Parts: sequence; C-alpha cells; structure tokens
Amino acid sequence: MILKINKLHGYIFSDNNLKLFEKLILFLAVGGFILHLALIYLNLNYDIGLLKGLDNLLRNPISALYTPFSFILIYEAFLLIYYFPRSFTTSIAKEYEIISLVMIRKVFGDIPMLNFEEGIINQEGLVLLYDLLAILIIYYLIHLFKKTILNIPKRKPTININRFISYKKMLSIALLPILLFLCMSNLYDWSYAVFVNQEFLENLNYIFFIDFFTILILVDVFILLISFQYTERYAQIIRNTGFIISTILLRLSFSVSGVSSLILLLSGVVFGLIILKIYQISEVELK
Repeated sequence: MILKINKLHGYIFSDNNLKLFEKLILFLAVGGFILHLALIYLNLNYDIGLLKGLDNLLRNPISALYTPFSFILIYEAFLLIYYFPRSFTTSIAKEYEIISLVMIRKVFGDIPMLNFEEGIINQEGLVLLYDLLAILIIYYLIHLFKKTILNIPKRKPTININRFISYKKMLSIALLPILLFLCMSNLYDWSYAVFVNQEFLENLNYIFFIDFFTILILVDVFILLISFQYTERYAQIIRNTGFIISTILLRLSFSVSGVSSLILLLSGVVFGLIILKIYQISEVELK
C-alpha cells in the first residue's frame, strides 16, 4: 500500500507535471494581465454597465497587477500541497509566504482607491501604510522562521517516519482535487456575484483562501492525530499543536478587516515563529 501511494504521488507531482503547471500558470497570468488592462481601458473610455461589480478594479492600470498575482497565489497554494509531505515546518513556512502574497495583492487593489484631494493622510492612505508595514514585518518574520528551520538538528529517518510521510503523501494527493474544486467553485461564485448580481465584494482579497485555510486546519489536525502513533516527544507535539494554532489565527484574520485583520495575521506568524524557536532550542539541547 505504501509503495503504491509513493508511486502515485511521484507520478502526480513529477518534475514534468510541475513544469507543465508552471507554464499554464504563466500563460494564465500573462493572459489575465492583458485582459485586465483591456477592461480598464474600456471602463475608462466607454460606459460598460455589465462591469459595475468590478469598478473598484477598473479605475487604474495598476489594478491590472491584481490578476496575475491571483494566479501566482494559486500556484503557491499548489506548492504548499507539493511540499506538504516534507515537513510540518516547511508547509507552515509556505502558508506564511501565501499570506504575504495575499497582502501584496491587496495593496495593488488598494492603491487606485487613494484620493489625494483630501490630503496624503486620509483613511485610504493609512490603510495602505498599515498594509505596507505589515508586509515588511511578515517578510522579516518569514526570514527568521526559515533561518530557525536550518538551525534545527536533523534526525535520521526511521521506518515509522517513512510510513508517516507516506500518509502525508496520501493527504497531498487528496488535497489536489479539493484545490481544483475550490478554484472552480469560488470562480463561479465570484463571477455570478459580479456579472449577474453586479455586486461589489467587500471580501474580494480573501476569496478562495477562506475555504483553503479552513481545510488546511482540518488537515493539520488530522496529521497531528496520526503523529501520536509515531512520536511521544512532548516538544514535537507542542510544536505541531502550536502550528495549528498559528494557522487558525491566520484563518480568523480573514473574518475581520482593517487593523484587526493585520493584528491577527502578525499574531499568527509571530506565534508560529516563537513555537519553532523554542522547539529548536530544545532540539539543540537534546543533541
């Protein structure tokens, strides 16, 4: 059974399939960027009534960067599934990278909303400033997180560990169609809201990722339960539990807006970093 899982995982996530997916994402990102620019041109020069729900993204050419970044984020979500069997810390680091890219995409959507007629210091300007500061902080925290990972002593793999990795490969295989389903379902819901109901979506930046991070929490809990039969080490159990709490904080940030959302995002990353740092200290002492 384990050999079949490893073989199937190796086939699905082969280098050739990864390169094909990269080319597809590149094609969609470039095509989406050109299409977005064309819609902005039409919106600025002609009255397009069917695109009222997209008015906030059709005011400025800078907003066109929002579309290719959306495809990049889909690719990053795929990489998260790809790296999932490697280690808990690697997948958590990828979650933090996705969050930082979501915030960068949000900035591209917020810049055209600036209104300097009311002065440089206004509500839109402050929101942009807070987002930029949060991006810088999270970027540095991710650097510290990855640096800490490198300082954790490596342990020799055992038969139990290899079996545990096979279980995670099975979960990554199951997550792939779920990722595809989430993309299609969220794209349908968004298209229906924008083109049929012509609604402006307040939570546009977190579409797809609300459901995606919810599933990640459930998968992380499942992995934690499986890990109980392969390790009794307190430090490792606390580390994995701490990462789940970190993911929950990231997910909760999607439910609020403004400064509250940024506080939850930063709290989630900081909590994960502290947990990993304590784990790294304990591993060095046991070595």
